[in-house]
Amino acid sequence: MNLRLIGIGAGVLLILSLPLAGAIAGPDFAGQGDGKAGGLLSSLGLSDPSRTSDTARGVARHAQPGPPEQPRTDSRCGPELTSPQGLEAQTCVLVSEGSTWGRSYYRNTSGRPLDAVLTVMGPAGRTVQIRCAVGAGDEPGLCETPREASAGAVSGYSAVAEFAVPDDEGALLLRSGSNAPAPKGG
Repeated sequence: MNLRLIGIGAGVLLILSLPLAGAIAGPDFAGQGDGKAGGLLSSLGLSDPSRTSDTARGVARHAQPGPPEQPRTDSRCGPELTSPQGLEAQTCVLVSEGSTWGRSYYRNTSGRPLDAVLTVMGPAGRTVQIRCAVGAGDEPGLCETPREASAGAVSGYSAVAEFAVPDDEGALLLRSGSNAPAPKGG
């Protein structure tokens, strides 16, 4: 084995361990308890609580590890569809925190800009519709309706996105729905 490589590795290990050793030891500030507060062990709650100045003074620390919890979003999506003209799309109904909305993911490689109309239909004849401009290019995009207060389960909603050429004729290139394909029985 190459001794020079082992020596360099040991030096790097020593350099990397110095900040950790300093963090474990903690700062020694005058006037803050017994001088042993702070450091990695106390910040992780692993030090002796009787020797931690905040704990000794009765100050509560409430730390929640990790990122804040995000609200759950349920979705019901139809199949991913592709048109012969180079358009791909998938449409979904989403539900979160008492709101329901529609979203259509797309990729337009047709070489020309298109129009999309996304419609969400809900219980009791409730309908929300939005028009989206779909630029030409290979980048994925999305069209999304505003969120509305839910009026029932996600199964009571459906969404349909229609992609068309933006001219007088408005040739329909693709219709994508949130309905999942029926399971094939056998």
